Amino acid sequence: MPLPTLNELPLSPPDKNGWPWTVESLRVPDMQENGLPWPRVSIVTPSYNQGEFIEETIRSVLLQGYPNLEHIIIDGGSTDESVEIIKKYEPWLACWVSEKDSGQAQAINKGFRKATGDIFAWVNSDDMLLPQAVYLAAVYLMEHPEVGVVTGDRIVVNEQGKKAGSRSWKKFVPWQFRYCCGIAQEATFWRRDLFYRVGELDESLHFAMDFDLWIRFVRVTTFHHIPALLGAYRSHNTAKSHFVRSAQYGLQLPNQQTLRYIEETVKVRKRHYGRDPLSIEKFFLRWLHGFLRKVDEISGRYADRQRYVANKLYALKIYSDQHKHIDSVNG
Repeated sequence: MPLPTLNELPLSPPDKNGWPWTVESLRVPDMQENGLPWPRVSIVTPSYNQGEFIEETIRSVLLQGYPNLEHIIIDGGSTDESVEIIKKYEPWLACWVSEKDSGQAQAINKGFRKATGDIFAWVNSDDMLLPQAVYLAAVYLMEHPEVGVVTGDRIVVNEQGKKAGSRSWKKFVPWQFRYCCGIAQEATFWRRDLFYRVGELDESLHFAMDFDLWIRFVRVTTFHHIPALLGAYRSHNTAKSHFVRSAQYGLQLPNQQTLRYIEETVKVRKRHYGRDPLSIEKFFLRWLHGFLRKVDEISGRYADRQRYVANKLYALKIYSDQHKHIDSVNG
């Protein structure tokens, strides 16, 4: 699909500014330095009645400045303004549909069946990608064929899209899934062949489908954490995870959604590990994980990875500036 610029997309509402309304990512050159095309990246967005937020999601994908990107939207038959908004961006979408489905997992599976990319990811219709997220993930996977999944850090935004917090993991260890997820779903990218090797999302799950997928991935491939902000998770009152997180932090009593989330995560852990860890084990492993993160930070390895990301972004800027200069001379 054509790579749009900020000026080519529909005008932003007058009360919206910043990313992705009045700011776009640095554009990546059409081809790599060796003349080869960039890996194609397929982003799937499941949608259902998130008209208040979906435009921001779409723009955060289309304005990545990455030349080999396809965005697929699978809407579950929304009755709000979602479809009207999707149609505004139809010229830049690989495809979209609006039809009834059984839930988020089925919508995501539908989207990936239509995808043609080498690298997959999904971004929910109330979340966002951050600038250069696709470029950083694609370059790392391209340069490290032994890695199957790359994940980054996230910020948390409120209903207005303003930053309300951030989450940095700093270190990934394969056994962490026994006790917690610890992965920012909207900031995670993986290889296409890996997805079909382990199988599609479990459509019987409505809260823990990503957790289940990460566990299946970690058994057959290597994860790598990029110390960069790649995604934005939106916290709002209608989000599925809002009630779960509020209960976790003691802000309100658990409701049916919270209980279903707990049931699903227990089910997933038992499916893969035979049992759900005891509370004392969780406490000890969280402490140990934090200790290992601190050792990693002190040792300088985390700083090395931060420099890697900074250098990649700097190289992209130089490379892009050179191409702009050549284009101006040729023009």
